[in-house]
Amino acid sequence: MPQLKLFDSSETLLADDERGRIAYTPHLVDAASAEAWFAELRSGVPWRTERRMMYDREVDVPRLMGHFRLDSAPALTPPSILDAAARVVSATAVPFNTVGLNLYRDGRDSVAPHHDHLNEIRKGFPIALVSLGATRRMVIRALSHPRSVIHVDLEPGSLLVMDYATQLHYTHGVPKTTEPVGERISLAFRVKPSAGEAFPSAV
Repeated sequence: MPQLKLFDSSETLLADDERGRIAYTPHLVDAASAEAWFAELRSGVPWRTERRMMYDREVDVPRLMGHFRLDSAPALTPPSILDAAARVVSATAVPFNTVGLNLYRDGRDSVAPHHDHLNEIRKGFPIALVSLGATRRMVIRALSHPRSVIHVDLEPGSLLVMDYATQLHYTHGVPKTTEPVGERISLAFRVKPSAGEAFPSAV
């Protein structure tokens, strides 16, 4: 099972026990790089809207979305995606091969508490989240006793790493806020089956 590589002394462990390891590094990249990546992705990603069933009716997903494979990156992949992927892979020693993007346009955009679908990611590998743009708060809740709640403000240029076990024992989400807040882009790096390969079964 892959082991997370330790970051520099700025890493903060938010959880590290039998339920999983969650680590936050506020300055994976410098402010200028984070700002440049945000500007390129905001204008260069083909953002899409989605609709999903919720409470017996179809509703708009409250954010815009994008996705890129990294193991067979198309020619039009924004350079900042590749730069960010290289930085995250170097920091974690994990061979991430996909990135999902979310664009939060204001405080009304959000993501409900959830955990990743384990049948869509490789067992044992972590998830890494890079944040750009405005700071937004993530809420991480344990599913069983002790029902701890972790609040972490995801700053621009920061990295949050949640290992595989956390997806069994925690949910994570970005709630709506009535506070004035600017746009935020998140990059969620995962290890998924290679293109054309069947997903492994969830265990």
